[in-house]
Amino acid sequence: MSRDVVVTQLWKVPQTRGLHCSVNGLELAVFRVDGEVFAIADSCPHSGASLSNGKISGHTVACPAHGLKFDVRTGCSQVSPDLRNKTYPVRVDHGNVVLDLDAI
Repeated sequence: MSRDVVVTQLWKVPQTRGLHCSVNGLELAVFRVDGEVFAIADSCPHSGASLSNGKISGHTVACPAHGLKFDVRTGCSQVSPDLRNKTYPVRVDHGNVVLDLDAI
């Protein structure tokens, strides 16, 4: 049995930027792109800046501190494959963005 936790309601996630969410000690940046929802750690692994405040273009978010770009689907940086951000499996269920804690 999975341990599902509601991260936020889908309508709260803007389509032009991310949304910062705190759940079970995790700080997440949640994005809605082309009808899909993605969640990554809300801290740039390079500078610690909040990625939920970054500019989103397609599936790419730019760190507001230094402009490093990360794919919200994979967490991979466009600069180096060694520079990654943690991603979290989320899904939409009855209008809620849900995270399965057993899947992380």
